[in-house]
Amino acid sequence: MTKFVMVLHGGPDDRATRRVALIEQVSPALLALGAVRLTVTVADEAADVPGPNPFVTKGLPVALVNVWTDGGPDALVARVAEAGFKVAAYEVDETVPTTYGDNRHAAPRDWPDGVRSRGVTAVSLIEQHPGLSYEEWMKRWHGRMSPVSERIQPRTRYVRNRVVRAVTPDAPPWAAIVEECWPSPKHVSNPFLFYGASNPVTMVWNSLQILAAVTAFTRIWKVRTFMASEWFIRS
Repeated sequence: MTKFVMVLHGGPDDRATRRVALIEQVSPALLALGAVRLTVTVADEAADVPGPNPFVTKGLPVALVNVWTDGGPDALVARVAEAGFKVAAYEVDETVPTTYGDNRHAAPRDWPDGVRSRGVTAVSLIEQHPGLSYEEWMKRWHGRMSPVSERIQPRTRYVRNRVVRAVTPDAPPWAAIVEECWPSPKHVSNPFLFYGASNPVTMVWNSLQILAAVTAFTRIWKVRTFMASEWFIRS
């Protein structure tokens, strides 16, 4: 079984209409087409909050469709495109260092498929730093960035998608697609909560550690981040 990630632009401008289109219309069609597992992370009306990345705030993706299938992605991509979305699709290798219940920031998942996950999700699209070899880039991402952010930040779920190859023409050259779930919108907008700090000194120190870890493996001004709601359609 192979995992594919579809990065979506366009579609309905209204957030609620976008959610309905993807959750209630597109998702059942993808399951009928052979999706074995399916998760949709969509910038809907419940996630209309500022993201943590100040560098780019316009022209961001509007959703992420994670699909696992025993076949190819072409029919699945075509069905999403039929709904009016521009799709860039990638074959990925997924690792999930943290999920609900793994730390003190969230209890184990107790909601069924088809129900919105609690909190909000920050989806980040990341390039490989051009000055690093692939091996060094992976070392700095998995071996430095992930442990530093796990130690400092109150994430409830952390999904790393390493891009294996692009499967649609003209797909941007993202090397990593990361999903970070947070207990509430305030945990993203409040820097003390976001950096796990109880005072200004700790907040500044923690933010500098995160900044150093990020800039060690990518060019931070190239990162694209959007806020969304996570929906397990079939887990």
